[in-house]
Amino acid sequence: MVGEASMEAIVERVQSQLHDIDLFRDYTVRFFETHPDLTQSPQIVHSVKSRMKDLLHLREKIQRKSSAEDPITPENIFDRVTDIAGVRVLHLYQAQFTQIHRAINQKLDSQDWVLYEDPKAYTWDPESRGFFENQGLNVEVKESLYTSVHYVIKPREDSPVSCEIQVRTLFEEVWGEIDHLVNYPEPTDNIACREQIGVLARLVGAGSRLADLICRAYADEEPE
Repeated sequence: MVGEASMEAIVERVQSQLHDIDLFRDYTVRFFETHPDLTQSPQIVHSVKSRMKDLLHLREKIQRKSSAEDPITPENIFDRVTDIAGVRVLHLYQAQFTQIHRAINQKLDSQDWVLYEDPKAYTWDPESRGFFENQGLNVEVKESLYTSVHYVIKPREDSPVSCEIQVRTLFEEVWGEIDHLVNYPEPTDNIACREQIGVLARLVGAGSRLADLICRAYADEEPE
């Protein structure tokens, strides 16, 4: 439990960097919205969403993550909470992820961005796990049925500023929004909702694979 005085000191530390964090969020959004390889026909990125975590949700997250053994402090807040700025990149079908991942890696190779930690793919689906592993990503199987790829980037290694990038399909976004509605910040106790969320996840997985097949078949028929 974080005491009131400690919480206020942490929030004050965050507020001192909010302008720079928001600028970096905006820069990250613009990268995906204007990248020629991702936005020209055939369009890879369908849309980009972003947000800054509001202070109420930040306080709640600090209370959840902090403990007597490993407390969150003004000195380590930016290491412990790395999603104060969040950017979500949405695409139609799974195969498009390869080009988005390549564009991110090119940005990292140019050292315009620095990874705070290794990117990670979250999934429950064995086929998706194999796909992401083939991209060189670490994969974590989620019993919650969550699916998304996460990157945490910084403008430079010694900067307190960071931004979390989530990349997922539109199908996965729909599932995520519904799951967030009923399971955040606390999981629902409604058994019917939990079961139906699981069914929806499997429908989303099937829909994503079908979208892949349709779009690949369509691309194969297009004239050179």
